[in-house]
Amino acid sequence: MTGSPSSARLSTAEIIAVGTELLTPFRSDTNSLFVTARLNELGIVVRRKSIVGDDAVDLGRAVRDALDRADLLVVCGGLGPTDDDLTRETVAAVLGRTLREDPSIVEHLRTRFAARKWTMPENNRRQASVPDEAVVLDNPRGTAPGLWLETGDRVVVLLPGPPRELEPMFTALAHTRLASRAAPERLYRRVLRVTGRGESHVEEMTQRVYDRWRQVDPPVGTTVLASPGLVELHLSTRAASREAALGVLDAATGELAAVLGNHLFSTDGRSLSEVVGELLQRDGFRVAVGESCTGGLVTARLVDIPGSSSYVETGVVAYSNEVKRRVLGVDPELLTTEGAVSEAVAVAMAEGARRVGATDIGIGVTGVAGPGGGSDEKPVGTVCVGVVGPGSEQEARTAQFPGDRAMIRRLATQTALDLLRRVLLRRTRERATVRGG
Repeated sequence: MTGSPSSARLSTAEIIAVGTELLTPFRSDTNSLFVTARLNELGIVVRRKSIVGDDAVDLGRAVRDALDRADLLVVCGGLGPTDDDLTRETVAAVLGRTLREDPSIVEHLRTRFAARKWTMPENNRRQASVPDEAVVLDNPRGTAPGLWLETGDRVVVLLPGPPRELEPMFTALAHTRLASRAAPERLYRRVLRVTGRGESHVEEMTQRVYDRWRQVDPPVGTTVLASPGLVELHLSTRAASREAALGVLDAATGELAAVLGNHLFSTDGRSLSEVVGELLQRDGFRVAVGESCTGGLVTARLVDIPGSSSYVETGVVAYSNEVKRRVLGVDPELLTTEGAVSEAVAVAMAEGARRVGATDIGIGVTGVAGPGGGSDEKPVGTVCVGVVGPGSEQEARTAQFPGDRAMIRRLATQTALDLLRRVLLRRTRERATVRGG
């Protein structure tokens, strides 16, 4: 392969993270996430990511394969001074380029070491080796410069591995060389978040909608992602005009919202805690929480949000029946007749929390998180949630969750926040009906 400048547009990319340590449990590749985000902002779609150990044969094969598929290859890591830093030499060999020492880089390295009153080790001279026709990318935060190489219409970018060095270098590159080579279309995204329905249910409800949006101009792509208690729909489109892109994303979001109903809680990527917090803040309500099996997790998720002191008053962890009685005022007879894990007790805990905190709204959560403690009537994973207020509002829900103790507690917190959200939304609709009525 020979190198020559090109003005061809870059629309697809691959990323290779280099380092044997990334193939162990002790290090993870975060650079590719950063690089992907910056490329997407330019409308460059990342088609594939891979991790390759410190092996010249494996890396050479990965580089050749990537150049057959993508317009742009970004290689992260392996530019250090030690024998296992092979990226520079391997890429030069794949491209058929000769490595030559750049005296200005050597001098820069000596100056950098001298500023710390150190003598530069000779092995650092490796970092001054530059393939023919490469453009050197300055690294103000480290000793390894980056490199920009062109081969035909393809571009290869070599970046240092440490994020504190890679990120400013690649940001500068995105604003200059990459921006000038990116296609006029940009990539725009929208994240919709759903709770109260599983991935297959969401897919069943929405597929006929998003299938149709694949055929519009510009088309809208949809990716469905699931995690415990949460399903996300990632909408994306490429367009030269921001207005055109937002127009189709708005229209697609509107159609999906119509079929998802109240299960859709966010159309702009906000978390459930943020949405609930904004609803409480909007109406001037304060909330108190009484928790058993969740052990404070509901309160923790509420106060994760900055400014939550304006709507969160207190949380009580009432793990034992004694604390349920003594602190939250749950009737002992209720605990005996209904059992600690019951909707009646969840509501009583919510009422008790509201009383203790002197708030508008109380939340109560009780359940069997396991692995022991279940029964035929109330097996492990049974959780009851109650919401009391505002005013005389009162609602309870019982759910049966799968998974281990951690997952059950996570799903219980999601259910508690979602029940509160639905109560607040219903109040909003009722007020709107009265005003319109």
